[in-house]
Amino acid sequence: MENKPTFAQEQIRSVVERIERLEEEKKAIAEDIKEVYAEAKAMGLDTRVLRKVITLRKKDPHEREEEEAMLALYLHALGMAPHPEGDA
Repeated sequence: MENKPTFAQEQIRSVVERIERLEEEKKAIAEDIKEVYAEAKAMGLDTRVLRKVITLRKKDPHEREEEEAMLALYLHALGMAPHPEGDA
């Protein structure tokens, strides 16, 4: 009796192999990004700030503005920042 893989088994194998390939690509890309940050650091750039800039650029401008307003409000409440604009 032959143990031919079923259609479902082939589908599962195909999906697993695709995910494995993508995981390898993701790992390679992560290494590339790490190298770019190392280059930036060697140029004297602050990589922590660069990461924050990247995060902010990903956000919708309106979402970013709301987040910045909330941050300013919280900092003000803790006495860590001047009054927000328009506050008397």
